[in-house]
Amino acid sequence: MSFSGLSMALSSMIAQRQALEVTGQNIANANTKGYTRQRADMLSVEALSAPSMHSAGLTAGNGVKISSITRIGDIFLDARVRSETSGASFQAAQAKALGRLESTLTEPSDTSVAAQLAKFWAGWQDVANSPDDPAARNVLIGQANALVGQISTGYRATETQWSQMRTEASTLVTEVNTTAQAVAHLNQQIRSITVSGGSANELADQRDQLITKLSGLVGAEARHREDGTVDVMVAGNALVRGISAKPVALEGSVLMEEATVNPPTGDQVRLVWADSPTVPLNPQGGTLASHLVNLAPGGLLASAASSWNQLATTLGTMVNAQHATGVDLDGNPGGPVFAFAPGAAAAGMSVAITSSDQIAAGGPGQGAFDGSAADAMSQLANLQGGPDAFWRGFVVDIGVKTQAADQRATVTAAARATAENIQLSTTSVDLDEESINMLAYQRAYEGAARVLTTIDEMLDVLINRTGRVGR
Repeated sequence: MSFSGLSMALSSMIAQRQALEVTGQNIANANTKGYTRQRADMLSVEALSAPSMHSAGLTAGNGVKISSITRIGDIFLDARVRSETSGASFQAAQAKALGRLESTLTEPSDTSVAAQLAKFWAGWQDVANSPDDPAARNVLIGQANALVGQISTGYRATETQWSQMRTEASTLVTEVNTTAQAVAHLNQQIRSITVSGGSANELADQRDQLITKLSGLVGAEARHREDGTVDVMVAGNALVRGISAKPVALEGSVLMEEATVNPPTGDQVRLVWADSPTVPLNPQGGTLASHLVNLAPGGLLASAASSWNQLATTLGTMVNAQHATGVDLDGNPGGPVFAFAPGAAAAGMSVAITSSDQIAAGGPGQGAFDGSAADAMSQLANLQGGPDAFWRGFVVDIGVKTQAADQRATVTAAARATAENIQLSTTSVDLDEESINMLAYQRAYEGAARVLTTIDEMLDVLINRTGRVGR
């Protein structure tokens, strides 16, 4: 045993201390969200030997060293979590949008459109039963105005939801750009540290969290590069490449009536590259993708607005046509009950009758107080393909879609939770395991220290006591 033994023992003490520090870091971050446990990889140092005439023969190695500090992560599990996050975020946003839309229908309730339609038809029946009663006629006009207001309110609620979603989408785009820029900045830091031989594991944890966040926003995917950086891809296009981020922007009208007109005449809401506004970007997952689908022509909200307009048109057309077959108190043919202003039918609908005398309740030649035409009008409530049937179909359709969306959101959320749990089983800190490692490194350190002390004692005898025996 020579001076090389001191170096060997010292290398072990240094390696065990570094490994103990890694264990301490793991224990300190046991409850840190997104932290990936680390491991100190040890490598034995080979003996230095060179063939020579005076070779000392076989020698032991030169101790141990820490070759690397490894993050115990799995890029395939990370990719699965991001994929599930993308799908779960999309479905959750869809379910939320449908839930909001369903709440605006207020069905079933006393203030719903179905209830107001029933009151409107009942008003015609009351006029049919008492055609000479001005009060019944005035109540009918009031019910007509209430029904028009109900339809207009429902359409405006859909329009408001569209505007809110448009604003949310704009906010999400800002969040995407900010997060992408943060990923690019971390890429730069990680590359610099890695090139200099340092450990950037904690920065990599932060970067992975941001990429997962981008997956929830726009369905982002990650591609690892040899220099330690990560490219972030959206629909096959690089949102982040190396140390640079490519910003995106939201284009299109802020008015539903303009944005939901079928292209190319409409100004559809769309995601584009900020430096290339003519190049669209179509994310396949995430909350922003859901918003773009719902804001598009033919999307959820545009279809709902179209249904409100169709209800108004169907009601107005049928009621006006039936009213024209009767005569009012002056013997004149019935005029339009409902009128429409230019633009959306549901928003521009109004009651054209201003006087109770204008209600054409009687049949031609049946006398001033005949109620046969009003009775026929009330029967439109049961007409197949009439306003009531159309409204019931619309409500049922929204209800079925909402329930299906809730189920999909629940399933995808469970799938994401499963993927995350599998990921955490690999990456999270196990305090029992770390405690065992801590004791192992401690005992190894103590052993190396004992070797160092022993060699020191041997060298002391060799240097200070050799040649004094017998004096």
